[in-house]
Amino acid sequence: MKIYRTIGLMSGTSLDGIDAALIETDGEEHIERLGFLTVPYDDALRARIRSVLNLPRDRLEEAKGVERDITLAHAAVVKQLMEEQGLTSKEVNLIGFHGQTINHMPHEKWTCQLGDGALLAGETGIRVINDFRAADVAAGGQGAPLAPVYHKAIAAEREKPLGFLNIGGVANVTYLGEKGEIIAFDTGPGNALIDDWMLKHTGQKYDAEGTYAASGEVNDDVLEKLAEHAFFSARPPKSLDRNAFGIEACEGLSAEDGAATLSAFTVLGVMRAHRFFPVKPREWIVSGGGRLNNTLMAALSDWLETKITPVEELGLNGDAIEAEAFAYMAVRGLCGMPISFPTTTGAPEPMTGGKLNLIPFAA
Repeated sequence: MKIYRTIGLMSGTSLDGIDAALIETDGEEHIERLGFLTVPYDDALRARIRSVLNLPRDRLEEAKGVERDITLAHAAVVKQLMEEQGLTSKEVNLIGFHGQTINHMPHEKWTCQLGDGALLAGETGIRVINDFRAADVAAGGQGAPLAPVYHKAIAAEREKPLGFLNIGGVANVTYLGEKGEIIAFDTGPGNALIDDWMLKHTGQKYDAEGTYAASGEVNDDVLEKLAEHAFFSARPPKSLDRNAFGIEACEGLSAEDGAATLSAFTVLGVMRAHRFFPVKPREWIVSGGGRLNNTLMAALSDWLETKITPVEELGLNGDAIEAEAFAYMAVRGLCGMPISFPTTTGAPEPMTGGKLNLIPFAA
């Protein structure tokens, strides 16, 4: 198989910024990590993105300016990563560009990730694959989560059964069984509700290390009300939009108690995921920003009664996993290999995905 030098770009539902990972891969077993960079969104762009969250498809024209700015911000990060690695555009084969999710409605066969692949190809002089989720959703799948195909690759030598837990804006799990089976789905909110709560009640973007939650008390009545949502009893495959849940149920609580309750809600969703696994995982490998929240990690360890392993203990960068995954999936998409499966997204069959944007002639 040909080896491609590829940059993966991820801007998650936490709206924290842009992750860029440089890897060499054949889209199968060969994965070599070469570099990583993360750049926060500036406050003005973050606010503009928030202003178009949940925008319906008949009003997407209103987001064109935001989409252009998101794309140009990604182009700047690509150029910065290449400069740091001493590379030119001719030395990078491909970019996997996830874009910024503003709406995800698979039940209506629609998902929207803002990001102009053609513009990014023109700005960087590198072929771009974007729009990874659309084909899966159009075929009746959930369009998420997509990273499980990468989880399976990086855990090939790890003892099974094994659970991957990614705590981004939304939390999702990948179950890898002893016989090669793979199951994946969103479990519920990750950091998004906690971040929204903190921004509203403290002005801080997130609960650093979980300190607010650690000093608060979980309100069991509110937690029970949140847990009544029909999503938790639905069988996978299933996925969530970032704003499927809100913080309204916690209004009236102190900043600390609200953070504690919403953190417990994130953990409760993961705990309830066990009912859909054939066998309890031997360990959980945790990635995403939530792994840096000490309160979340301690609660996961207590409630799951299973070994909880930050992904760094595997010699990996927990901030880079999602960006690496989209670099990996870009190669798979280019080569026509599947990135989603009936047991990960509910697609009717293993499906490839992504739209290829060639370098404009003038570039």
